[in-house]
Amino acid sequence: MYNFREKANFLWSIADLLRGHYKQADYGKVILPFTVLRRLDSILEPTKKKVLEAYTQHKAKKPEILEPILNNIAKAKFHNRSKFNFTELANDPNGIAANLKNYIKGYSIGAQEIIEYFSFEDQIRKLEEYDLLYMVIKKFAEAGEIFKEVSSLEMGYIFEELIRKFAELSNETAGEHFTPREVIRLMVNLLFVNDKDILTKKGIVRTLYDPACGTGGMLSVAEEFLRELNPDAKLEVFGQEMNPESFAICKSDMLIKGQNPSNIKFGNSFTQDGLAEEKFDYMLSNPPFGVDWKKSEKIIKDEKEKRGWDGRFGAGLPAISDGSFLFLQHMISKMKRKEEGTRLGIVFNGSPLFSGSAGSGPSDIRKWIIENDMLEAIIALPDQLFYNTGISTYIWIVTDHKPKARKGKVQLINATGGDLEDKENPFYSKMLRSLGNKRKEIHESAIERITKLYGNFQENEYSKIFDNEDFGYSRITVERPKLDENGKPVLDKKGNIQADSDLRDFENIPLKENIQEYFQREVLPHVPDAWIDSEKTKIGYEINFTKYFYKYKPLRSLEEIRRDILALEEETQGMIGEVIES
Repeated sequence: MYNFREKANFLWSIADLLRGHYKQADYGKVILPFTVLRRLDSILEPTKKKVLEAYTQHKAKKPEILEPILNNIAKAKFHNRSKFNFTELANDPNGIAANLKNYIKGYSIGAQEIIEYFSFEDQIRKLEEYDLLYMVIKKFAEAGEIFKEVSSLEMGYIFEELIRKFAELSNETAGEHFTPREVIRLMVNLLFVNDKDILTKKGIVRTLYDPACGTGGMLSVAEEFLRELNPDAKLEVFGQEMNPESFAICKSDMLIKGQNPSNIKFGNSFTQDGLAEEKFDYMLSNPPFGVDWKKSEKIIKDEKEKRGWDGRFGAGLPAISDGSFLFLQHMISKMKRKEEGTRLGIVFNGSPLFSGSAGSGPSDIRKWIIENDMLEAIIALPDQLFYNTGISTYIWIVTDHKPKARKGKVQLINATGGDLEDKENPFYSKMLRSLGNKRKEIHESAIERITKLYGNFQENEYSKIFDNEDFGYSRITVERPKLDENGKPVLDKKGNIQADSDLRDFENIPLKENIQEYFQREVLPHVPDAWIDSEKTKIGYEINFTKYFYKYKPLRSLEEIRRDILALEEETQGMIGEVIES
């Protein structure tokens, strides 16, 4: 077997044993925990014999003394002191259920806690009832080669490929669980490119957090990047995940890599912030696109109302149908706000760029981020990059510590490649075989090109730099008089002219424009009796990405179109000509 997809396919094929007994949507409840167990088993195999010998010698000791001794011998942050491993389990079909439970109980406490998140006891009972337990274990025992010398990064690919396949079978949204690795690599490059001088210092320690960490893909890629950049650097990674299976996979990966598994918290980041007091140097996330926050509505609104700016959501609340901005505000609340500051990268769909008018929650959140000079750059990515959706996506880079040259500025990068042919496109490659909705991938040279566009901070065809104010506008309310039957203005009790609500209109005026001059130039020539109700003026912010990179394409002439149609007619042997000439 040569690549992660082949390995994932083999493990996925084991699910064939479940047909007729399990719903397809439930295959993952069996295959994923067994994959985790088999991987742990493979890692412990070289030291298993010595661990058992040490256990016999020290088993009378208290757990807090015994566990470190056995972990040390296992050369890991976990061990298994059961006499069984997968090979031994497969050698005894008669006592398979009892032996498997004995094997699971043999794991150290931390590893057992991870397994519990799979609700594995229920699956063991079902598999035994259907007389499938031994066959599944035997298959996993035979799959030992898959787990030999597999890196955490490759194992992450395997888990995510399995999750994608199971999600496809059950028509679920696999994209909620993971992000294509090349997108993560691009995000990590963008996050670290301006800090390489700091990150290459000997013994440097930095922290990174993902509030929707899934199986830990972003954490793994960031770790790998920093290790390649500086083997003496240490990246402590933190995360939170509400899907129990993804959480367990992420935590087991932390255990295997020697990271602190307790840095990964279970639950909803909005309602059960497991790292409430922590601040981080870097943050990365790809929260689910356009997912509502109805289930968390009460707690989030209570926090905003009671804690205001002391809480996470002081700037405003997004529409209930899309919680994207909640993730960004949650992450901003974990910025260090001093020293070298914090930089974060987050993937959004197009909605957070422009949704909501002036005075609405989304607009106020954009206003807060931009007016506080936190938005550093937005990179538009090629479409069809994600497994569950082909929509356009954007990476937002947000920081509380902009370099001097970037202060008061926002950089927009158009890396969609949309105006160029697919062949030799500088920003993506077409995949030979699509995976769900994913038909494009960002190749290595494209990652390098986009990172340079960002790092160089210069204007060109694909990179544009704006003042913060360029995205702001004043939304003015234009009133006109209410007239009586004689055509005269109606006055209120104070003698003021009453406005006619039926004639009320609105204008969005760029912040850099003088409102009165605009009004004189654009409004009064058409409605001379109009006036501005200044008390109703609101400030809004939106980022019209398409407008800034719009390229005019001349329409084809009628003669060209006619020529093409007639050429097509020749090919279709006169069938079209009968329609056009008639």
